[in-house]
Amino acid sequence: MTETAATTWLTQEAYDRLKAELDEMSGPGRIAIAQKIEQAREEGDLKENGGYHAAKEEQGKMEARIRQLTQLLNNATVGAPPATGGKAGPGMVVTVKYDDGDTERFLIGSREDRGTSDIEVYSHNSPLGKALTGRKPGESVPYSLPNGTQLNVTLVDVEPFKG
Repeated sequence: MTETAATTWLTQEAYDRLKAELDEMSGPGRIAIAQKIEQAREEGDLKENGGYHAAKEEQGKMEARIRQLTQLLNNATVGAPPATGGKAGPGMVVTVKYDDGDTERFLIGSREDRGTSDIEVYSHNSPLGKALTGRKPGESVPYSLPNGTQLNVTLVDVEPFKG
């Protein structure tokens, strides 16, 4: 569910939002969860202390998110999308045409960019994102759906993301 350690392209807005989330979790968030654990510990027997176990589970989830955000932000390319010669890849908005004639327009980027604009975002690590990366308009490429079905998609247009 996490992005790979490879460089991930993020909009400035997404980077700032994630940085603020990391700062909150690393400071006040850690203090608050430590206080919850301490209060629950004071209630007595830890074996049957549901509040203690819930607080420890919450702490584990928070620490995992802190590690995920730290890795993502340390490996992020932020700001303007990469300048390309019309090739699909992270930071590019692509228009594709499916075998049934339907078309779709989306950004190849990080799932963390969702919500920063009205355009749908597909991860560059998704089957479709991987299949399209490095392709030029006019090229058709197969990709596998999660259920194993193989589909073809034609890349119609590629343009840098403008936010």
